Amino acid sequence: MQVKEPINEFIEHLYPNTGEIILGDTLNQLVKIEDEKFDLIITSPPYNIGKEYEIKTSIEKYLKLQEEVIKELVRVTSKKGSICWQVGNYVEKGEIFPLDIFYYQIFKNLGLKLRNRIVWHFGHGLHARNRFSGRYETILWFTKSDDYIFNLDDVRVPSKYPGKRHFKGEKKGQISGNPNGKNPSDIWDIVVKDWESGLWNIPNVKSNHPEKTTHPAQFPVELVERCVLALTNKNSWILDPYSGVGTTAIAALKNYRNSIGIEKEKNYVELARERIEKLKQGNLKLRPINKPIHQPKPNDKIARIPEEWTNL
Repeated sequence: MQVKEPINEFIEHLYPNTGEIILGDTLNQLVKIEDEKFDLIITSPPYNIGKEYEIKTSIEKYLKLQEEVIKELVRVTSKKGSICWQVGNYVEKGEIFPLDIFYYQIFKNLGLKLRNRIVWHFGHGLHARNRFSGRYETILWFTKSDDYIFNLDDVRVPSKYPGKRHFKGEKKGQISGNPNGKNPSDIWDIVVKDWESGLWNIPNVKSNHPEKTTHPAQFPVELVERCVLALTNKNSWILDPYSGVGTTAIAALKNYRNSIGIEKEKNYVELARERIEKLKQGNLKLRPINKPIHQPKPNDKIARIPEEWTNL
């Protein structure tokens, strides 16, 4: 016991930021939040495909309800803030409706500007019979103004030819690329060589994924983390209006940001709070960043104390 107390005090200093999960209806809770609070809103809204937490309705009614939510989200986004909207497809009688196409005009009509349409590719999922199997979803990255937070250096990837030099002109013989790495594209690869390639090939959270909970449509911490690093600063506030089991809160806390999540399902709120507590205690299982896909083993890496705190 003499050893445990200082360790607990030490862990409390690791994640000093706020990670709050609110139980309630998204729209009802949003109207209580002050204007321009968040530098980043990132979420994966219900797709209207009949998951256990949603009631399937017509695509017109679905989009109308989402438009009311998005209006509030724009209001609570800071002038330098971003909204990252991760969606897949709505399917009706075998016909595909790409939700990002429908959502684009809603955001555009509210004055936001699309900076990237990011492709998230994953290798596993349901196999289709009468069409090709879907293996990607998209993230629409919007900003509220032209003066927005973008920390490129925090997400640069290694250059393919880091020693390449200019072969002519005034800079002949000098290194031609940025010494900190190159700007990643809007299609990233996080399977073969992590952030070095061009495809957002982050594995989705299925049965063998170390982050898997009971949520049927859980997205990985790794997916959120890059957006957090690039589009916010330390101590920024981040909102996930459909927070599920708290993935956004975990990505925020890991990187010293504050977050609020809103979730209407009580069991998911409880799971989210449990995961946050495990993170703070240093025993939350996460898929290691910058590692190939593999089958989880008993010695899988877990969220541990960051190296920069080891000298405290």
